[in-house]
Amino acid sequence: QVQLVESGGGLVQPGGSLRLSCAVSGRTFSSLTMGWFRQDPGKEREFVAAISWSGGGTYYADSVKGRFSISRDNAKNTVYLQMNSLKSEDTAVYYCAAPLLSKVVPASTPSGYRYWGQGTQVTVSS
Repeated sequence: QVQLVESGGGLVQPGGSLRLSCAVSGRTFSSLTMGWFRQDPGKEREFVAAISWSGGGTYYADSVKGRFSISRDNAKNTVYLQMNSLKSEDTAVYYCAAPLLSKVVPASTPSGYRYWGQGTQVTVSS
């Protein structure tokens, strides 16, 4: 079973930055496409970013392009989400996700992923 553990969330002022981490175990990390999603109470889980298994391809929701950056460190079995210029509408629980199969094309919907972390809360507030 793939296990994902997010960390790095917290309270930040508008315009500030946070870096989220997702530690992966239970499967060969270097072969896993990884995604980040977020969900605020009462809203549908929303795609944020994804990175290919090779690290050569990154994908972002229009709402975060130019502000967020996804990366991975295969030596540490960790994927990151650097979030800059944060806005109040970025407030949500952020989830790391991995698909069922190895080396798949990154998906932008929750149905494209099988394994999920417990989430880490990001709150952007003055």
